[in-house]
This record gives sequence, structure tokens and C-alpha cells, in this order.
Amino acid sequence: MFDRIVSELGPWNWMVLGFVLLVMEIVAPGVFMLWIGIAALIVGAVSLAIWDAAFWTWQVQVLAFLILSLISAFVGKKLMAARHDDADQPLLNRRGAQMVGKLATLAEPIKDGRGRIKLGDTLWRVSGPDLPAGTQVRVVGAADTDLELTVEAA
Repeated sequence: MFDRIVSELGPWNWMVLGFVLLVMEIVAPGVFMLWIGIAALIVGAVSLAIWDAAFWTWQVQVLAFLILSLISAFVGKKLMAARHDDADQPLLNRRGAQMVGKLATLAEPIKDGRGRIKLGDTLWRVSGPDLPAGTQVRVVGAADTDLELTVEAA
């Protein structure tokens, strides 16, 4: 049955598949169907050129499509990774990390390793050595969750 469908559509089956995959990429972008669609279009172009060749059976076409899909996905991943620029503000959504290096005064003493400082208009939870309120401290780190800063005496 599959052999009959392939022979009736001829080399255009790969072109149709390629364009369907490209349209799917437009409808639901994710930059994955693009590379598979390109592979299908390449197999379609080769099929147009050598359709009557005895070795160009549907099994060979599918194998060529699978190999080209893997190659194009790999090349596409490399292209996309090369275009990934570092952000101009890497700490934009990491407020705690933005505070590292700043000086502050303890609003509440650090007891048992926990206390509070006021930086800007925010009261931050801090951890560090036990210190009395009013001590000048420097922020030396921030937790991954940005909920707590690590301080040391300045």
C-alpha cells in the first residue's frame, strides 16, 4: 500500500511533506519541524532529479530522509547555539545576586546565624556570623531562591 502511494505521488510526496512540516513550524514554533521539513525538501529535490533510478526505492528515500533529518537537526542545533548571545543584564531577574558586594547595616541582630538588613526599600533575611544590630555588613552571596543573603562583617 505504501509503495503504491509513493509511486502515485512520485517525488512530490516529499515536497508536500516538507511544506506541511514547515507550515506546522509556523503554526506551532519550536524550531524543530523546520529542520525535518528541510530534510524532506532535500529528499524531494533529489527525488525530482533521480526518480527513475533503479536504486531510488521508497525504502532508500525513507532512509535518506531519516539520515538527513538527523544531520539537519544536529546542524540546526549548532547554528542556534552559536546565535545564543549572553544577556546584557544577566542578573535582571535575580535580585539577591544584584545585592552581592553592597554594604548595609543590620536592622535586626544576627542570632543563631539569622538576621535582617535593609537594602533600599526591602528588608532582607540574612545569614552569617552572630552580630549585633547596627553593625555594618557586606553582602557576599545570595541563595538560589533569592530569599536569603549571606553577609559578613565589613
